[in-house]
Amino acid sequence: MKRKILFLDRDGVINRFPGIGGYVVRWEDFKFLPNAVESIALLTKAGYEIYVISNQGCVARGLISSEALAGLTARMQEAVRTGGGKISGVFYCEHQTDADCECKKPKLGLFRQALRTKKEVDLKSIFFIGDSVMDVEAGKNLGCRTVLVLSGRAALEDVEHWAFRPDFIKQDLWEAAHWILQEKF
Repeated sequence: MKRKILFLDRDGVINRFPGIGGYVVRWEDFKFLPNAVESIALLTKAGYEIYVISNQGCVARGLISSEALAGLTARMQEAVRTGGGKISGVFYCEHQTDADCECKKPKLGLFRQALRTKKEVDLKSIFFIGDSVMDVEAGKNLGCRTVLVLSGRAALEDVEHWAFRPDFIKQDLWEAAHWILQEKF
């Protein structure tokens, strides 16, 4: 049986995008996007393993500690679990852009971490749902299918100027989840 794996960016896909240069560093500022929890529950019930892949340079900037970020993440996962879904793993790059690390998207270090215990994964069967050109580029670098959602950083008119084009464009995670499930990928 083929593994069904799905990668999600966090800010702008699961929770409200805090704006360019902004970060979600307190639980009080973490606002789930409409139907995000329900979308994850639908995908979980359909057999998808869901992993969050997110750049969180706020740690390197000293705006939040790794421990506090882990606490915020645990609360996100608990809310998703309470809503009937499951996030199998969360992988963050905590470095600043100039750190030249291997984990900051669009590089693939976080994806490799998420997939390290998976055997015989067909990358073309994986979706990466994100809200930015960086997410689309990361998905293309990985060799998976990319879904841009317009609920965060990017607008539809931005896409025509991008070197990396998404395979699919949806309004939000809710629409993307329903589309994926209807298409029977």
